[in-house]
Amino acid sequence: MADLTNDPTVPLISPQSPRRNDEGVMGYGGQAHHRPPGEPGHIRTLGLWPLVTLIFFEVSGGPFGTEDAVSAAGPLLTILGFLVFPVLWSIPEALITAELATAFPENSGYVAWVTAAFGPFWGFQEGLWSWISGVTDNSLYPVMLAANLEIFFPQLAEGWPKYTFLVGMSLLLSGLNYRGLTVVGNAVITSTLAILVPFALLCALCLPKVQVSNYTRVDWDSVNWSTFLNVMFWNLNYWDSVSTLAGEVRDPGRTFPRALLLAVVLVVAMYLLPTVAALGVLGTTGDWKLGYYGTVAQQVGGSWLAAWIIVAAACSQVGQYQAEMASDSYQVQGMAERGFLPRALGRRSRYGTPVYGILLSSLGVLCLAYKSFEEIVTMLNAIYCLAELLEFAAFVWLRIKRPDLPRPYRVPLPTWGLVLMLLPASALLLVVLAMPVINRDWATCSWTLAAVGLGFVLHPVLQYSKRRGWLAFDEMHFDCANVYDKYPHVVDLRGNGSCFTDGSPSTAAAPAGVADVNGLGRAVVVVATNGNNHS
Repeated sequence: MADLTNDPTVPLISPQSPRRNDEGVMGYGGQAHHRPPGEPGHIRTLGLWPLVTLIFFEVSGGPFGTEDAVSAAGPLLTILGFLVFPVLWSIPEALITAELATAFPENSGYVAWVTAAFGPFWGFQEGLWSWISGVTDNSLYPVMLAANLEIFFPQLAEGWPKYTFLVGMSLLLSGLNYRGLTVVGNAVITSTLAILVPFALLCALCLPKVQVSNYTRVDWDSVNWSTFLNVMFWNLNYWDSVSTLAGEVRDPGRTFPRALLLAVVLVVAMYLLPTVAALGVLGTTGDWKLGYYGTVAQQVGGSWLAAWIIVAAACSQVGQYQAEMASDSYQVQGMAERGFLPRALGRRSRYGTPVYGILLSSLGVLCLAYKSFEEIVTMLNAIYCLAELLEFAAFVWLRIKRPDLPRPYRVPLPTWGLVLMLLPASALLLVVLAMPVINRDWATCSWTLAAVGLGFVLHPVLQYSKRRGWLAFDEMHFDCANVYDKYPHVVDLRGNGSCFTDGSPSTAAAPAGVADVNGLGRAVVVVATNGNNHS
């Protein structure tokens, strides 16, 4: 076999050699651009507890947002929902994330999973749908923060004070995200503690006043199933979002499964315990609306506890915004570094944060923040369901077609067991996806169809721009199974690690001294560690 290491037609992208961009500037995209995962100079900054708290805020952030589920379905169904939904939905999604995020420890996250299974076209759709859903989700948190602050500042209920607050808060929090994941990680750890303490106290004060009869209340004729399912689903989803930070996690094969396990316990406890405590004291569902935990706190503890709960709510919304913004922006950067988007969108700041990823995500938030809580939840859920169905299909497909794919963590079930595990979750996705059609919510239907249409059009347009040379793109490649960290002396000429770029499998993780030239296992050059190349 010929030695291709000196072939000028083969772009050299190796862990030992820095890239050159088209302008000849050393480094990935220029001097302000930190290296992507797997290349020297890239520093993984996220440890276990920052990752746990980021997952907590991606998914939950505390019981805020459960109020509409109570008003839609009553105490009994809400409590049952927080017992059943984690088993049917949260745990399967968290297990999938643990397996595939450790197999693909990079910032394109679920985009890499779907691309590995079905090719770049569907990988792009997955990325676009997930990003639109995530940005829509992030527009909720300034809205929720304004609603919680209304108890002290009623001016935030409507009009220009509300919209000025929404814009200002969004820009302020995006600026904090720009300062880096270390700042964000420390902020969310602090926010988590600020939420846990007052709610532990609220639960303790509610306990002597609990009326058990409140828990059995349900008016079947007045249950708003659409709102209830959408709010419950929203409260317990987005476990996969943290996969777009996998390239920033230290020792992802060990850290990710542990973090997801701890986060599942924390999320379920933080939903169930305060909700059960508050419903035991105030079970009149008609009074429940966003910010109602402050009212419960005022009744059982007085104004000082109500103020503390409002501060906790502010910490929750700030933490959720930070976690979602980090996920959305690093996804844009990861897709650019892996060749799905123009290279310019992968630019990092001097803090290592994705400049244009934060900018685009912030603009999306500002465009959607004027809508109501229920409108935003319904819109984001519909698009999210499409992305999740694609992820489930990719997960099963990779188990069947790529059993040899290195998986530092593997869900301890055979393929048929995984299919059975995913059936209830898939049924739930289809029900939530059908809700806007059943309810004739044509705005949400149009929003979902527009997102699908945008992806189908944008991908070929970008590919045409790439072929014509109108926009600069990087070569599409993935760092599967942390191959660069496991085999630091491997030279990967295409940057594909042990994976592939067109949906076709390659060889398994490279053994010592092997270079996978095209990521497809079709041309291998053995590179001796002393620098002598042999065919």
